[in-house]
Amino acid sequence: MRTTILLAALAALLTPPADAQEYTKKNDPATCEYCGGDPERMTPAGIYSHGGFEFGRTDTFAVDRQLANCDIRWIETEHFEIGFAGPAYSVSGKEKKPILAELEALSEVLPEISPKQKKLDPWLRAHMYAARCEALYQKFLDVMQVEQSVFPDGKTQWDGRGTYWGEGPHMGQKGKFEILIVPGEGDLVAYLKEQFGLHQKTTNRWNVMDRDSINVTMHLREGSYKKDLGLHAAVAFNVAHNLLDGFKHYNYDTPIWIHEGLAHNFGRAISPKYNSFDSGEGSAGVRTKKEDWEPEVEKLIKAGNAPRLAELIRMKGYAELTLDHHYTTWSMVKFLMEEHPEGFANLNKDLHGRLMADGTLDSQNLPEVHRESFKQHFGWTYAQFDQAWRNWALGIVPEED
Repeated sequence: MRTTILLAALAALLTPPADAQEYTKKNDPATCEYCGGDPERMTPAGIYSHGGFEFGRTDTFAVDRQLANCDIRWIETEHFEIGFAGPAYSVSGKEKKPILAELEALSEVLPEISPKQKKLDPWLRAHMYAARCEALYQKFLDVMQVEQSVFPDGKTQWDGRGTYWGEGPHMGQKGKFEILIVPGEGDLVAYLKEQFGLHQKTTNRWNVMDRDSINVTMHLREGSYKKDLGLHAAVAFNVAHNLLDGFKHYNYDTPIWIHEGLAHNFGRAISPKYNSFDSGEGSAGVRTKKEDWEPEVEKLIKAGNAPRLAELIRMKGYAELTLDHHYTTWSMVKFLMEEHPEGFANLNKDLHGRLMADGTLDSQNLPEVHRESFKQHFGWTYAQFDQAWRNWALGIVPEED
């Protein structure tokens, strides 16, 4: 009896704490050969942690338990919490040039990375997506023409003075933006059902109100996500949506045409070969393998079939989007971003984070706010915008008065 008790006591002393047991050998931060989970090596690369943070409605430990068949590499940056459960990846073809450029940049802050390596192990891919997402965040700040410093620290409530920029430091959100990439459909279904009570088999974006965070969940058997370039483009598309939702805090939905057009521009900047398309829940939506969208836009305009802005602003859901709408929203947003960047930034500032005089949220009359903002920042009616955009898309330079 005494021997049994002594052995039990010894086993208890040698057993790691409960949290430490949550990591398998594969996703133990110490196994990351690039930073080893060591803060001194992570900090220069902008890495806050390799796990042990809140995620979804629980935390990384709970997700590890739920998806025990997935080796999730967790990684946290200034504005993102990411779970990557993809396999190693061999770089080939047209992916070589952009990926090797990324590795070159990463090797400056993580010297263990070889700038010329063509085999990307899961830990390296996790680090790459961390850097990619922070780059997308900075790009979004640039598009909206704002500095990170305008957002509150999230520790105190807005006092009603000055411009309202949201509730926290992550584009206005208190919680960081979350991304979970899992191997297959079953893993995605299980996670969404357990965490949010959803029954969905494809990429899902979700506002985690409990933590004031916005989440996107994806699986690698969807679309072209097995290709790293395809996954990167899809991440950019969905992160753009979530950043726009979170801009000045996610209090209400803003116009679909801007959302989809901006997301297409972010995704296609990574690769025009791999495109993502939003659709209604339970709908397969529209798809195209065409890479060059300019000729499709020109055809629509010349045939008189291009959607008008007055039509686009009335859309209530992604299920209404046709392929013509996708081409058009991409082109219209591209036109504004390239030719009228300040006006585009101000339009979005007007639409987001609106408050009434008493400080309560104001989501009323957004169509009218949209119309007035167009007049103020561009000097256009909707019909005038349509004409200006069509001229630009067709390469027509209007004659000066």
